[in-house]
Amino acid sequence: MEILDQLLNIVDQNPDSILVVRQQTEQRLPAHQHDKAQLLLVYGGIAYLQTDAKDFYIPSNHYIWIPKNYRHNLMFNTQDLFIINIYFPKEKLSGFYNELGIYPVSKLLAEMLSFSEKWQGDYFKGSWEFEFLLTLRNVLSKENLKKFSIQLPTTDDQRLNSVIDSFRNRLNENLSLDNIAQQSGMSVRNLTRLFQTKLHITFVQYLKMLRIIRAMELIKDTDLNMTEIGYEVGYSNISAFSNNFYQLTNMRPTEFKIK
Repeated sequence: MEILDQLLNIVDQNPDSILVVRQQTEQRLPAHQHDKAQLLLVYGGIAYLQTDAKDFYIPSNHYIWIPKNYRHNLMFNTQDLFIINIYFPKEKLSGFYNELGIYPVSKLLAEMLSFSEKWQGDYFKGSWEFEFLLTLRNVLSKENLKKFSIQLPTTDDQRLNSVIDSFRNRLNENLSLDNIAQQSGMSVRNLTRLFQTKLHITFVQYLKMLRIIRAMELIKDTDLNMTEIGYEVGYSNISAFSNNFYQLTNMRPTEFKIK
C-alpha cells in the first residue's frame, strides 16, 4: 500500500504537469487509478494490462492509451521489456481519448519519442517540452491507426475459470468444444451458454486468442521457427496459423518477430 501511495503521489502531485517516467514501477502495483490520463509505450516484449473487465495484451512497439481514472494493473514476465509512461493532466477531451485502446507506434510517433528520449520528470505549461509532449498526445488521435484487437474478457465465475485452466496449458492439443465439455462434465449447450453469458464471446474465439497470445510469447521468448511455434499452439497448417495471427494482430508472425 505504501508503494501504491508513493506512485500515485508522484503521478498526481502536480495536477497541471505532464509527467514522464521511464522506470518499470507500475508492474509492482495492485490495481490502481490516477487523475491523469496515461500513455504507456512498450518495447522488447509483451506487457499485460488487467482491468476489471478484460486482460489487454500490449506487444512490443505498441502503446496503450489509458483514460484518466481508469482502474488498471500492469504486468509482464520478461526483464528485457522497456516501458515509457507519459501522464497527461486532466482535461476535457472526447472520442479517442475517452477510450482505452492499443495501437502500433508509427514512424512519426517513434521520431517524436526519439527526440525526447532523455526527458524525465514533470514538465509544466509554458515550457517548450510541455508543448512538444502535448503535440505528441494530440497526434495520436489524428493517425487513424487500427486498434490491436487481442482483449481477453475475464470473469469471476469459478466454474468457467476452472474449465479455461484445464486447457490453457494444452494449446498444442486438438481442443474442441465437444471434448472440453466432456472433460469438464458439462453439456456442450451449457458450456456454450457459459462462454456467451459470462465472457460474451464464443469458445472458438476465446481459444483462437489464447493460441495467438501464446504464439506471441514464443516468438519473443524462444528460438523456435514459425512452423514449430504453430505446432506448439495447435496449428498443423502454417498458413492457417499465419492468417489467424494476422487477423488478430494486423501483422504476420515474421513481422511480429522483428518488431
